[in-house]
Amino acid sequence: PGGLTRERAGFEVRDVHPSHYGRICPIETPEGPNIGLIVSLGTYARVNEYGFIETPYSIVEDATVSQDVKFLSAFEEKDHPIAQANAPVDENKRFVRPLVTSRVEGEFMMVKSEDIELMDISPNQLVSVSASLIPFLENDDANRALMGSNMQRQAVPLLVSQAPLVGTGVEGVVAKDSGVTVVAKRGGTVVDVEASRIVLKHEAEDDKNSEIPVTVYQLSKFIRSNQNTCFNQRPIVRKGQKVKAGEIIADGPATEKGELALGKNIMVAFMPWGGYNFEDSILVGERIHRDGVYTSVHIEEFEVVARDTKLGKEDITRDIPNVGDEALKDLDESGIIRLGAEVSPGDILIGKITPKGETQLSPEEKLLRAIFGEKAGDVKDSSLRVPPGVHGIVVDAKVFSRRGVEKDERTRFIEDKKIAAFERDRDDKLTVIKDMVYMQLEKLLVGQKCFTSLKKGKKVLIAKGSMIDTEMLNEIPVAQLEGIVLESPELTEQVHDILERYRSQCEFCRKSFEKNVARYEKGDELPPGVIKMVKIYVAMKRKLSVGDKMAGRHGNKGVVSRILPQEDLPYFEDGTQVDMVLNPLGVPSRMNVGQVLEIHLGWAAKGLGDQLNNLLEQRKNEVLREKLKRIFSEPSAHEMIDVFDDEDLYEFAGNYKDGVHMATPVFDGAKEDEIKSLLAEAGLPTAAQATL
Repeated sequence: PGGLTRERAGFEVRDVHPSHYGRICPIETPEGPNIGLIVSLGTYARVNEYGFIETPYSIVEDATVSQDVKFLSAFEEKDHPIAQANAPVDENKRFVRPLVTSRVEGEFMMVKSEDIELMDISPNQLVSVSASLIPFLENDDANRALMGSNMQRQAVPLLVSQAPLVGTGVEGVVAKDSGVTVVAKRGGTVVDVEASRIVLKHEAEDDKNSEIPVTVYQLSKFIRSNQNTCFNQRPIVRKGQKVKAGEIIADGPATEKGELALGKNIMVAFMPWGGYNFEDSILVGERIHRDGVYTSVHIEEFEVVARDTKLGKEDITRDIPNVGDEALKDLDESGIIRLGAEVSPGDILIGKITPKGETQLSPEEKLLRAIFGEKAGDVKDSSLRVPPGVHGIVVDAKVFSRRGVEKDERTRFIEDKKIAAFERDRDDKLTVIKDMVYMQLEKLLVGQKCFTSLKKGKKVLIAKGSMIDTEMLNEIPVAQLEGIVLESPELTEQVHDILERYRSQCEFCRKSFEKNVARYEKGDELPPGVIKMVKIYVAMKRKLSVGDKMAGRHGNKGVVSRILPQEDLPYFEDGTQVDMVLNPLGVPSRMNVGQVLEIHLGWAAKGLGDQLNNLLEQRKNEVLREKLKRIFSEPSAHEMIDVFDDEDLYEFAGNYKDGVHMATPVFDGAKEDEIKSLLAEAGLPTAAQATL
């Protein structure tokens, strides 16, 4: 009756069941008391209207796989033989072998190809999104894969993200669906790009479309997330670039060029080093610390509330009793710290005074007060100061005032800035709308005869009976075109339709601007008794230091034990230094061999990137073209590389100069001989061992 509780849930409830296949991930679940009780949905699974989890299968008829896909619940797939997603088929989608590996009611068996009714749609259907981000998952022990998929959620967004050289091909989909990136709602052309906004102009699908042909995307800049990490979006499009609907136009935290990027690609060595990597310790080079490779930004929020107390109102002000000018140097007239101020423990962020109860004064004090007019005695300093351990820079301040209370200077400044941004968006939208209207009118009117004369005051803009040309058209304000009469009534009607649409679009822009401003100016809902609330955001830079936890995607986690001077690190024969030293004993007993394969493939990817970089510097175009063809083996890629001119070729190769990005999908990954051939192509030893 009380449902499932941790204490009551037995082993059967928590265990993996055959009906979980493709519906619930057998890997991703917490360690500890909740194991098996909290689970994740499979990559392609969905919940139907009755609350059952369904997974998609391709329908198979007469040993041929059709294009049709059907979602089935666990009850519906009972008794059907289901082929695996990687069962070999020919170009007509017919099974090649007479017997096919398949599962019937959770049992694996060989079934005649004619008897197969369903087929998995993808090898990673079995696992969740988190587990399908692990390359070479099939080579890892399940316990370690569980840790790997859980630890990816705990990654801290870095200052500069870097997409993995060895991925699984799911990274782009995850980044797009995660909601941290900005995705274009409609296709169009980029009119303007700045750090904090992107303006897109849309080509009208048809002339009757009354939607506004321009969208302004506001990007979030250095905002605090609930985990105190920094949420920042960066544009990845250029002015004049064409964009499709659904394309990523700005990166969020932990994404790069629209791909999920949780960590960094660095050179690691598996070797003992003076015992410093004993028991999962990690030895790190000084370069990583110095260059800020693993540096992240954390934002702390501090707030102060001014209340109406029994003794009187609290006040946020710069006039604080018994505080020197040095302590107040960064506060503005309103008593709030300026943006960009560097703060350390004990500094005042917001000045605040609280009324004190009446104290009994001695006659001498009364006399002194009467003479010098000492008024500060009845208030005490209750300012917000920076707590211990916080060193950073003030990046934002928000002031919330009760409705009807007079706004201070800082509040007005913040408001004006926000309203100026709204005005700018409105003006940009109106400019784009006007330009597009003139383009449409130009197509219709140039070369037509005007049957009325258009005047502005005494000035004749178009004489009656004259031919309209582009120059003439550009000099006429849109409002004056209302009275134009052309030879064909249909054309005149079309012009009036365009102008009517232009008016309604402009009106819509203005109304939405006014709505935004009104919403912003009306004051804030504050709890009873609160006059004003101020929030200050302080950003801190945190570098990788001893004691930090680091992890790979295969559950290979460890703690940084020492940051070594660069000259003490092992290096290759060519002088390339290793950035990190891991313990080789962390692999055999844990059985997560995927990390070794990932490192082999990653080394090949890096080697190929270095070769491309050398060819780029020497500008050897034909050699570069041939090299790219050998790396990208698909015929479609060859056709594309052949049609590139030199500029395109350099740009394409330049994307891979830090390393060629490779995808090795889950359960369908790179084979050992493929890795060896890539290592050979990169000019590296195929055994992937080197003398350091």
